[in-house]
Amino acid sequence: MKKLLALTLSIVMLLSMVGCGTQIDESQAPETRTFTDSVGRTVEVPDKIDRIAVSGPMAQMVVFALAPDQMVGIASEWDKTAAQYLDTQYYELPVLGQLYGGKGELNLETLLASGAQIVIDVGEPKDGIVEDLDALSEQTGLPFVHITATTDTMGDAYHKLGELLNRDAEAETLATYCESVYSRTVKIAESVDKIDLLYCLGENGQNVIANGSYHAEIIDLLSNNLAVVDSPSSKGTGNEVDMEQILLWNPDYIFFAPESIYDTVADDPIWQQVTAIREGHYFEVPFGPYNWMGFPPSVQRLLGMMWMAKVLYGNAADYDLQSEVAEYFSLFYHCELSDAQYQELVANSLS
Repeated sequence: MKKLLALTLSIVMLLSMVGCGTQIDESQAPETRTFTDSVGRTVEVPDKIDRIAVSGPMAQMVVFALAPDQMVGIASEWDKTAAQYLDTQYYELPVLGQLYGGKGELNLETLLASGAQIVIDVGEPKDGIVEDLDALSEQTGLPFVHITATTDTMGDAYHKLGELLNRDAEAETLATYCESVYSRTVKIAESVDKIDLLYCLGENGQNVIANGSYHAEIIDLLSNNLAVVDSPSSKGTGNEVDMEQILLWNPDYIFFAPESIYDTVADDPIWQQVTAIREGHYFEVPFGPYNWMGFPPSVQRLLGMMWMAKVLYGNAADYDLQSEVAEYFSLFYHCELSDAQYQELVANSLS
């Protein structure tokens, strides 16, 4: 990755040198301050930040909630369903690419042309992240910072972002919301006998989100995740298993990922042997504008928590799900969710 980035940057710098001989007046350089990111790097950042790029779709969602007006681009195109929720100016932001994996590698030429003052990475710190971000900062002249965020630390992540972007008040609102939803969910999980469950995905429904994996955080929190495998996958596509294994696990409930086989299992004689299917205890995970259970495993998993607790433990989850979802959409997508939109989101997802 570093070789490709360095090569791209070299081309950009060469074109800049050929086309422009203007020298920078250092007296006009913006004021800066130091910021310590979540992996302990002390980074010099602009004192006033108003042009942000993000490293990937997880960062895209997290940062969008706090500072949509400061984003100069997105890491990947929003899903087409986002058009009905997001303001057009945000839906049509230019795509800059992703730092780690995914579709479309980070395009340095587009990044530098965007006018971004900083690049923000959010999520689980990857191996070698310190070296990667230091190298990118040196190559581009832009500060790259990492903010660690997991389901249980999303509030901390927003506090950190608020400090970085000088948006402490707005960040406090989002952090308090995240902490409140997570705390309530933990209390629900601690008050119930957990249901045996599988989260199945893929075109055959024979991939599972494995117990103990990063993508299984809320599944493991709220259920007895039966998908115990030798090597849990760190990918959102999960671990592939066979039908024999699913029959052996024989879950009481199954959640099917969007675009999996939810629509066909009722008429499939093999799937009918599974208790969850036979008794009608299976649901399709809501999608809009992202999968509520993850993929990417970003802040929208708060929606997944609230939905999952309501489906499995309705008596303990004594809140109005529609009101909760509407509040989330207002805070994180800056959208007033209509009744029709809500009903479409949960069409195959509630009892």
